[in-house]
Parts: sequence; C-alpha cells; structure tokens
Amino acid sequence: MIDDEDDLDWGGEEEEDATFVREEPEGAAAPYDLEERTARFGEIIIDFAKTVPVNPVTSRLISQLVGCGTSVGANYCEADDNISANDFLHKVGICRKEAHETQYFLRMIVRARPELGREGRALWKEARELNRIFSAIWRKGRIRPQ
Repeated sequence: MIDDEDDLDWGGEEEEDATFVREEPEGAAAPYDLEERTARFGEIIIDFAKTVPVNPVTSRLISQLVGCGTSVGANYCEADDNISANDFLHKVGICRKEAHETQYFLRMIVRARPELGREGRALWKEARELNRIFSAIWRKGRIRPQ
C-alpha cells in the first residue's frame, strides 16, 4: 500500500508475496527513467485495482482503470522504439491521453468507494504528473521543425 499521499513509494517495502519482474535495491529513489517509472505506475495501478471491492458499479471502473493505467507504459515503450518523429509524437500523445483517463477513473473509483481516497489520491497525483510530463514532451515536439 501507499505510505504517503504526497509521495509514492516506488522502491522498498513491497508485500512479501508480491511478484516483481524487476527489483530495485531497498531505499532506491523514484526512477527518472520514464519507461521504468511508467512500468511501476502500471504495477501499482494493478495492485490498487485488486483492493477495490467488486460490485456492479466498480466492476467496469476497475477494468477501465487497469486498461488505461497500464497503457501509459505500453505506449511509452512503443514511442521509445519509434520509427519517425511523427510516430514518436503520436505515441506520446496517446500516453498523455491515457494518463489523463487514469486520473478520471481513479476519481470515479474513489467516488464509488470513498475509503480508498488516500491511495486513490496518491495515484491520481502520479497520473497527473505523468500527464504533464507527456504533455510537455508532446508540445515541444510539435513546435520543433520536422
């Protein structure tokens, strides 16, 4: 779970039964590598989604949240392997939209399950930050001559 709503704990103190594809040294700082940061964001979204009680209201919200929350990283991987500048900008634009959509579904889940507000708010802040990062990359790329 998230320890502090203002700062997501990306490294150290994971649940012992959790499986991680990539482990960082205990106490490691938040990654500045966007591929790693978006991958960890997707993992935390999945972990959060598992804590949401399933009912007729949350069922669709959970699947939408997992879809857009993990899509941010998948699209960034594709952008990083771009074929052209236009392809890169297109994929970064999708990352931007998916991060914004993640914010939306986090808000809806917290509305449906207010007890998840603290964790949801911390994730919402990270999604907003990712949206701002990808928006800045997209804007800078759009004004640069191709």
